[in-house]
Amino acid sequence: MQRLISRAAMGLAVTALAVGGLATSAQAAPAATAGNGDPTLTDVYIWAIDVNLRQQPTTASPRLAVRSQWWGDALCQKQGQTVHDPAVGTNNWWTAVMEFSGSDIAWLNNLYIRGGQKIAGVPDC
Repeated sequence: MQRLISRAAMGLAVTALAVGGLATSAQAAPAATAGNGDPTLTDVYIWAIDVNLRQQPTTASPRLAVRSQWWGDALCQKQGQTVHDPAVGTNNWWTAVMEFSGSDIAWLNNLYIRGGQKIAGVPDC
């Protein structure tokens, strides 16, 4: 049953990708605490400062918000535009995140998420 609910939530989230953007006025969860979001989703930690959250998995997509050292709920991940950051590396995997359950969806490159090139526990889109 929980798997069915998770799949339904993911379907709704993917639909929301085409419709809305992340509200820039919402407050990020404190960096020291996780688990404030949807328990059926994977909590991810954005470790970097001033990370752009985008409408689509490309740097050409509109920026919806900027977050620093922030927890988010990861919906899914997929390959998108390759991002190269001289200080961090190169990666073409992007993760769709929500600030809290039911909020709008935004994409960020996995370079800035704790966990490596592809984040364990986050399903593919």
